[in-house]
Amino acid sequence: MNTKPCVATIGFFDGVHRGHQFLISRVKHLAQELGLESVIITFLEHPRTVIQPGFRMQLLSTPEDKHRLLKEQGVDRIVELPFTRELSCYTAREFMLEVLQRRLKVDTLVIGYDHRFGHNRSEGFEDYRRYGEEMGMKVVHAEACVVDGVTVSSSAVRRFLGGGEVTIAAHCLGYEYYLEGTVVDGFKVGRTLGFPTANLRVDCPDKLVPADGVYAVRVRVDGAEHAGMLNIGVRPTVDNGRERSVEVHILHFSGDLYGHRMRVTFVQRIRNEQKFAGLDGLMAQLRRDAEEVERIFSNPSQS
Repeated sequence: MNTKPCVATIGFFDGVHRGHQFLISRVKHLAQELGLESVIITFLEHPRTVIQPGFRMQLLSTPEDKHRLLKEQGVDRIVELPFTRELSCYTAREFMLEVLQRRLKVDTLVIGYDHRFGHNRSEGFEDYRRYGEEMGMKVVHAEACVVDGVTVSSSAVRRFLGGGEVTIAAHCLGYEYYLEGTVVDGFKVGRTLGFPTANLRVDCPDKLVPADGVYAVRVRVDGAEHAGMLNIGVRPTVDNGRERSVEVHILHFSGDLYGHRMRVTFVQRIRNEQKFAGLDGLMAQLRRDAEEVERIFSNPSQS
């Protein structure tokens, strides 16, 4: 590996949110001051999935999206390490010496405000700084990134999305959250109600799907963008079982989308998923939902 002395930061960087962006900007600034390369060190697997076999992490970004988002940060180099059982057994000092210093030539390490590494994550910043002094590596503690009173972290973004708070999640991410996948065959109930829907099979089974409910979304399909209303849930009124689905009705659109690639970007949550006494009540609510989506997208800030 051709390596030069560098300023680096380390983490999984799920979602590459504004907290990560703030941390990386600190790395770039220090690297420029010191005349060194700026480097992001990340892992191909979430460490918890290796340490706890069977644990399934709900991801904010697919590996491909994470790599793209990290590249957009404009650092000199991105190092993607496989997180193995062997690596998980390294103490923080061993990891700093063997991987960061000897292998990657880290001169200055910038640590996120809440980041811990090493076996059992039992050590903290003062330990890292002491180890760094012993081996000639400067260790810098980055402060937290606070947006609208919220300390930004991947856990916070997951919590907001899990509660359907997609607008707050977007403020923390620095971009609107989205799902990508393929349109597959569905129950076709929406068509009989006058609201045909595209049933989206999300590409990455580990990507976090926001809370059940109805959302205003941007729909990108076949190179064009449309306004849509999306339902996440189990369709309780039509009783199609307990399997959770992601279905979107595209406003002012007609056409067969089965098999097409699609991206849905979350703009605003409209309401919870509800069970109605009958189809008439459901149809009336869908008409109100469509009007609300039209109102949201008539706002110049959303167009």
